[in-house]
Amino acid sequence: MSTVFIGTSEFAAAVLERLARSDAHRPALAITRPDRPSGRGRRLAAPPVAVSARALEIPLEQPQNVNDADARALILRALDSGAAVEAAPSGSGAGSSGTVIVCAFGALIKEPLLSEHELLNVHPSLLPRWRGAAPIERAIMAGDEQTGVSIMRLTAGLDSGPVCLAGVEPIRADDSYGALAERLQALGGELLVRALDESPPFVEQPDDGVTYAEKLGPEDRLLDPARPAVALERVVRALHPHIGARVALADGSLLGVHRAALRDDDAPGRGGGIVERDGRLLLDCSPGVLELLDVQPPGGRAMDAAAYLRGRGLPAGT
Repeated sequence: MSTVFIGTSEFAAAVLERLARSDAHRPALAITRPDRPSGRGRRLAAPPVAVSARALEIPLEQPQNVNDADARALILRALDSGAAVEAAPSGSGAGSSGTVIVCAFGALIKEPLLSEHELLNVHPSLLPRWRGAAPIERAIMAGDEQTGVSIMRLTAGLDSGPVCLAGVEPIRADDSYGALAERLQALGGELLVRALDESPPFVEQPDDGVTYAEKLGPEDRLLDPARPAVALERVVRALHPHIGARVALADGSLLGVHRAALRDDDAPGRGGGIVERDGRLLLDCSPGVLELLDVQPPGGRAMDAAAYLRGRGLPAGT
């Protein structure tokens, strides 16, 4: 089947790589977002899908707007050329226009593109739970015991289209975003290839159980000691390694937190904030205590808490 792949993130790049390994569904074209400034130097950086497409020698386009007429013409030509290549041995003509696959693109697909082709979306949740922009992070933050991947038909609604395949993945007690996303992207790639091979029927999503994974903002990154330690530990895992949690210091600066652990052996926290106690860096929460294990000072590099404490004194805990 002739395919075009639209995606941006590391998750999407992994799904693209799996699709490219399939004999029947290797994309005729990959579309991703334009290069953008990144890092402290604000140098232009290519999206992960662009890097993967070039490595796989898949034709690549990076339009400013995938919905405009020029971009839609690129998609149509790629699908038609791929269909023509497939049909060439039998001499049967151009054949079907194929399928457009969307995965973690980060921009809305609008009409008329929505109606011009069959569009499949690879969404990392068990729909209708966690529709929206940050389903993996929100599932970990909420303490869900499982999540998964759904293959759905893309429609105008927010991840509300019918689903043809879904697979379940347990969320482990120590899962970070990175660990869970790695398993989900492998599952998503396999489900996508299976959906293209088998064309299973689509089933409308139920009305019950709908939740929304809102886009992550600065407030989601901040470890507020007025919240329970158990909830903040999940936040640290949900944001590692791609975004990172942060905690406010007494001077108003923000300390990055890459790894943390609950400490049941400590006295119950009182929401007093970050302190040093017995050579450990602790966040007294309400309730509970969170030990900060790997941190990153403002403008500095990541380090373990012991190295951080050697370089900077903190109020002693009581």
